Amino acid sequence: MTVIRQEDLIESVKDALQFISYYHPLDFIEAMHEAWQREQSQAAKDAMTQILVNSRLCATGHRPICQDTGIVTVFLRVGMNVRFADASMSLEDMVNEGVRRAWLLPDNPLRASILADPAGKRSNTKDNTPAVIHCRLVPGDTLDVRIAAKGGGSENKSKLAMLNPSDSIVDWVLNTVPQMGAGWCPPGMLGIGIGGTAEKAALMAKEVLMDPIDIHQLQARGAQNRTEELRLELFDKVNQLGIGAQGLGGLTTVLDVKIMDYPTHAASLPICMIPNCAATRHAHFVLDGSGAAQLTPPPLSAYPQIVWEVGPGARRVNLDTITREQVQSFKPGETLLLSGKLLTGRDAAHKRLVDLLNKGEPLPVDLNGRFIYYVGPVDPVEGEVVGPAGPTTATRMDKFTRQILESTGLLGMIGKSERGPAAIEAIKDHKAVYLMAVGGAAYLVAKAIKQSRVLAFAELGMEAIYEFEVKDMPVTVAVDSLGTSVHNTGPAIWRQKIQENLAHEITV
Repeated sequence: MTVIRQEDLIESVKDALQFISYYHPLDFIEAMHEAWQREQSQAAKDAMTQILVNSRLCATGHRPICQDTGIVTVFLRVGMNVRFADASMSLEDMVNEGVRRAWLLPDNPLRASILADPAGKRSNTKDNTPAVIHCRLVPGDTLDVRIAAKGGGSENKSKLAMLNPSDSIVDWVLNTVPQMGAGWCPPGMLGIGIGGTAEKAALMAKEVLMDPIDIHQLQARGAQNRTEELRLELFDKVNQLGIGAQGLGGLTTVLDVKIMDYPTHAASLPICMIPNCAATRHAHFVLDGSGAAQLTPPPLSAYPQIVWEVGPGARRVNLDTITREQVQSFKPGETLLLSGKLLTGRDAAHKRLVDLLNKGEPLPVDLNGRFIYYVGPVDPVEGEVVGPAGPTTATRMDKFTRQILESTGLLGMIGKSERGPAAIEAIKDHKAVYLMAVGGAAYLVAKAIKQSRVLAFAELGMEAIYEFEVKDMPVTVAVDSLGTSVHNTGPAIWRQKIQENLAHEITV
């Protein structure tokens, strides 16, 4: 009989969540670096450079890799010979107490993103609880814990289908991945669950994302079963789509494809696909009664010694004096360095702004001639102006875009990933612009923010409207004033290049 102290589980959960907030898994660092070395698309390579530099900064500074510190998912395998000493809480309550302590740690507070009453008031729980917990009772005398913090941008791109038994799994994946856009911050991993029932497929897709990246080892030794054959085929064919880092077009869209399957009904073929983003965060530990878990960080020598540098063609932009004529001169794919005063606002703030406009009431901030950054930053610690402050998925603001542009005189927006057709049309009609910052480089982006203050909706916390003073904040022109989107043109160019290279290899 193994006796595990309640406090050891709570502290292990807390420590693991803090650990993964600033340490990427070693296998991820190595896979991203390998992809960076092979990448031929300059835009994609630049994005991966920022992700890798950000990763090292976070490891040394012990600050979050991404401003979206995630929703916690936990898989517990409880040995049947395990009992808990002095337990005054349920197993779920122990886990949630660990989450609470991790999120409220003064040295590295994490962003509280969990909302209760999701179909109603959507009130922030303030401590990121509750976690999503899956528990199995298994033979043995240990408690096996796999824990992850999953960002909303990647979680929102999850796809579930009930295929016919005769349908092609490969075709479904290749048709579905482009529909996911770039809001999941590629390159990352795809977790795929096949079989069982709808909920079993989803559970397997999430659980298999906890496995280490090993596709290159699999390529080297060769597939030994149908699941491994499918992994290799999908890895190659998804990367041949040319979506690339951040959806800008390139050679690497996925670092690995993980698959778990389960027997299913003769009439069914359930499949679920869940992506992990460039802020892949998960840890595995086992408690055996000897005390709290001890996690080993990646050695700093594992991080590539690369430096992100602005190219000579970057254009410096003063946000305090910018004009609509200047905005119209921005070129798709161009790198800009922004300085000056920048507003922030995301889902909740946009909804409030639109509600005020609909009522004919004045807005609390003047958006005329301004740029707005879609961001919900982490709270700062001592010595910081703001915590990690990377962009959020821009498509969530698409439904507000036309009305905001028409009613306020806003010049431009900054976020991550692509814009949808309606938003692009609105941008084109109003001669505005959409700029993209790199998702997964939140701490690096925050280094460009020199001052911060709340202007409106303070009660929304991280979703309030801030005003940032920025200095040389790097962004890419993603949609210009003519409506040209690099998220459309970039992948199309690289998909053609990849197919041409494949055809050349076949003829040779």
